[in-house]
Amino acid sequence: MALMREPMTREGYERLKAELERLRSVERVKIAEEIERARSFGDLSENAEYNYAKDKQGLIEARIRNLEDKFSRADVIDLSRLSGEKITFGARVELMDIESKEKVTYQIVGSFESDAEAGKISFESPMARALIGKELGDDVVIKNPKGQRTYEIVAVKF
Repeated sequence: MALMREPMTREGYERLKAELERLRSVERVKIAEEIERARSFGDLSENAEYNYAKDKQGLIEARIRNLEDKFSRADVIDLSRLSGEKITFGARVELMDIESKEKVTYQIVGSFESDAEAGKISFESPMARALIGKELGDDVVIKNPKGQRTYEIVAVKF
């Protein structure tokens, strides 16, 4: 079975790489020191600090494995090679709510990079799926928990 590629921007790839390096070189060392210090307190069966440190180590190692998996499947999309008015992965899309005339901007990114507060939405999200393939000037209906909203695509940038 072939591994499913994980599309991401160069920025997302670099952030993933930095977090993985930090976990491997800083967090692993710190938790090993915490475990060693907790061991020095004696009986491990009733040592809450030791148990806490071991649990924390497990979480760090799980996160490292998760990031290594994403890293091994990374498909870095070169946004500088993309252009046009059709929405694809990596596009920055400015939308205008047809009713309120409010404008919002989103960039379609990989699932690892998504951050709605920063205007970055996963290509797998319902909003991104509704936008991909549309073009400048198109109207798009986005369904959300509060109902549905209609937006006009007023800008597409890469």
